[in-house]
Amino acid sequence: MANPLADCVSSLRSSNHLLGNSISILDSGVNDFPRLAKVLQTTKHFELLPSSALSAAQSQLLSSLIPEFNSLLSRVETHLDRLERREQALIARCELLDGRLSTSAEDGEAIRRDAGRGSRSLAGEGDGSREALKSKQLKAKKERLNYTVERLALQAQQKERQLRLSVAAQ
Repeated sequence: MANPLADCVSSLRSSNHLLGNSISILDSGVNDFPRLAKVLQTTKHFELLPSSALSAAQSQLLSSLIPEFNSLLSRVETHLDRLERREQALIARCELLDGRLSTSAEDGEAIRRDAGRGSRSLAGEGDGSREALKSKQLKAKKERLNYTVERLALQAQQKERQLRLSVAAQ
């Protein structure tokens, strides 16, 4: 009778040993679960959208941007028109001052001729120096106006270039 029980005991011991090995193998596998979960986790790098959703988003973006572009273009156009009118006004003022300067110079020559014919007095010489001072002031003013006209023309050209570039970028 010892023999059949000995076989059962040995079988039970081998089963116990086999279960112990299985538990140690399962324990090592379970301990590695966090790493395995991280390795096996899927990460979406790119989200795929159907073409209909993409075209709808593009059309929505386009419909929201077109009114903004149009309003910006109209603002730029009005600003350019304003600058153009200002430039024309400055050119006209420059021409007017140039005409006044030439008229003033002709009057100054006539006064000098009259003064040369008559006797010269100290008051007459003071008038000549005042005329020369006034002439220098007008010439300086003319140069400043010319500079302003050139600067405004360059600014207008630059704004036009920027406008063309922004329209071309669309």
